[in-house]
Amino acid sequence: MSTSPERDREGIFDSNSPVVSNELMSKKKRSSSEVTEYPRRRATIACQICRLRKTRCNGARPKCQLCTDLDAECVYREPGIKLDAGDKLIIERLTRIEGLLQSSLAGQNAHFPMSSTSPTTSNDTNIGSDDAVVKLSNNLAAPGRTTSIVGLGSWTNPPTSISTMPKVHTTPALNLLNWPLIRDLVARPYDPQTLLQLEMAREPLRMTSPTTFDLSGAPTYVQAFFERVNVWYACVNPYTWPRYYSVAVSLGFREGPESCVVLLVLALGCATQYGSIALMSTDRDPPGLSYFMAAWNLLPSVMMRNSVIAAQCIILAAAYLFYLVRPLEAWTLLSNASMKLQLLFGNPSRVPAQWRELSVRVYWNALLYESDMLAELDLPHSGIVNFEELVDLPGGFDEDDGEDNEEEDEDESNESNRDKLVNPVGRDELWYFLAEIALRRLLNRVSHMIYQKDNTLTLASLGPIVSELDFQLSQWYEGLPQPVRFPLSHPPISNSVQTVLRLRYFACRTIIYRPYILAVFENEQVSTDPWVRECCRRCLEATLYQLEHITSHREGHLPYLWQGALSMVSQSLLIMGATMSPALSTLLPSTFRVDGIISSVIVEVDRYAHLAPSLKLSGEILRDAERRRQICLRSSGQRV
Repeated sequence: MSTSPERDREGIFDSNSPVVSNELMSKKKRSSSEVTEYPRRRATIACQICRLRKTRCNGARPKCQLCTDLDAECVYREPGIKLDAGDKLIIERLTRIEGLLQSSLAGQNAHFPMSSTSPTTSNDTNIGSDDAVVKLSNNLAAPGRTTSIVGLGSWTNPPTSISTMPKVHTTPALNLLNWPLIRDLVARPYDPQTLLQLEMAREPLRMTSPTTFDLSGAPTYVQAFFERVNVWYACVNPYTWPRYYSVAVSLGFREGPESCVVLLVLALGCATQYGSIALMSTDRDPPGLSYFMAAWNLLPSVMMRNSVIAAQCIILAAAYLFYLVRPLEAWTLLSNASMKLQLLFGNPSRVPAQWRELSVRVYWNALLYESDMLAELDLPHSGIVNFEELVDLPGGFDEDDGEDNEEEDEDESNESNRDKLVNPVGRDELWYFLAEIALRRLLNRVSHMIYQKDNTLTLASLGPIVSELDFQLSQWYEGLPQPVRFPLSHPPISNSVQTVLRLRYFACRTIIYRPYILAVFENEQVSTDPWVRECCRRCLEATLYQLEHITSHREGHLPYLWQGALSMVSQSLLIMGATMSPALSTLLPSTFRVDGIISSVIVEVDRYAHLAPSLKLSGEILRDAERRRQICLRSSGQRV
């Protein structure tokens, strides 16, 4: 199906087409300077005050009716800009909030340093065009309320980039154990470093001597990889795959990065055939392990190379380790890939033209999964993020890349093996990968803006930050093409990609609004503020949506089992604490339903306990917290 130039310029995927055409994907590679030549504007009539209060704005200029009634300054946001090819909208560098941080706040910090005790914190701050937003947030806060929300961050000392994970932050699950009400549910305090220490101390993955592997199922596993695995990583070119396989066969899978890639593709394709590893018997080897061990035997020589295909091997090996729920081993490999990529991108001439697209995809994989790890564990930053502004967004693989005249010299057996694996091998789809890049950047932004450690953030200054981040999340959702757009009210049916994006969407919305839950935990009186109460409601609603159908998390078992399990733990602790709060408990559904959700989470996390010591401890914490919660509720008369 062809698309009109006008359709392409609108920056929206053709939702009626099952695949993304190479022509459209190549358009996504345009630089941001080219993109801005024809943006599409989106009409927005609500002023900032009506937007924050979620009230209908009559759009009157220069002052709407509500602002007239409140005698407040009425400021209208500039209409949003949807950039080229959908993903540009949600991955754009010059976002509104970054402009606030990196331009206006430099002067603000010099004149109005944030303090948790000074009245100027909530009354005299000026951040340029958003002055009205700050004033509104101050008005919503109770008089004299300048108490900081400890450990949530501040606007002072903005980072160079807010789309990267901060060095020290309070996002991880175990940090919630230090919150009021929640800390009463655990037997003893836990250091947030505990999970990392457990993973560091676990027994290494046992790698026996190289064993033989059976290639009879290779066509099935390759097909499974391109249909159900490559969608998550998008780092194997289906058009060059026959050449990779032919080289591997000619070398007897004994050496070379091509052999390594093929073996890892077989390992991951085999793994996805059997569902979640959490449901498998512990007395058998994980699916695909024989292929992985054969590839592992080749990795030392591959890791000595500084090439794009070597980095590709490492990414695929890390992917299988994520499947095995070995997060620290996966991070170790990712760090090696990161060093190679930084070396390669240090000089454009080091990446030949035919490897450029693959190098971009390998880069984004390394950045995405390093960010995921940094969100949960206190690990060293590799520095790969420093190249983020220099690396293109993923585009389409060129079908011509799969043609190689040298293949004419293959013998008949190699050609037969190749043909079995080429018709068909799958499509080159980027919808999920681009959406995930955008959402990960937004999640990093949330951590930077709200969860940087040892800073302070008042309820007054929190309002405009939360409002903007939630707006960006809504824009992300609205920009999703139809094939990956998920329903908000219920999990998709038989669509793993939509299910995973939905779960990550609600996880992001939860952590955007989570500071308001902490504020109520620390002081129940702040819940009398309608804005605070509304933000708490949104947080709890997103949390319940993420936990309501807990088995849906298994759809992301390949890339996200470990991360998803820790997210379950965080959200469950949040709900447990909310049931202990008189103000927040009224925002929750019935006691029967809440108890059922918590119980189902505990059962699900227990299924993962044997996979990693960090998950075993997480399950123990949940069980202990739920037991103590029930005791507390009975002693207070809320249970019989």
